[in-house]
Amino acid sequence: MPDDENDALLARLQRLSQPLPGVETGTSYGTPALKVAGKLFLRIKGAETLVLMAPLDEKERLIEMAPDIYYETDHYRGWPALLIRAAAVDDAELRHRITEAWRYKAPAKLRKTFG
Repeated sequence: MPDDENDALLARLQRLSQPLPGVETGTSYGTPALKVAGKLFLRIKGAETLVLMAPLDEKERLIEMAPDIYYETDHYRGWPALLIRAAAVDDAELRHRITEAWRYKAPAKLRKTFG
């Protein structure tokens, strides 16, 4: 993915995660990522694909509910990581998913500060 596309997608993710306390921008597997307390909760995988951390039951429910947005490959089967087609998800839904992934990975003390 060209850097300008990565930059635009990262800017979108940073904007949508802005209200969440303790969010850090870093990298994971060489691509831009969002972390909380050093723990990955979202990363750009490549060409319009995001990897979002999610409990397995939630992951399965989302894939079943909206397979045009959420999916998995064999590599992610059995892992609490959900693939998202970034171009197919609107900001409201993505903001909600980012918040849920943040809650999944954030320490309890930090979650309490967010409500």
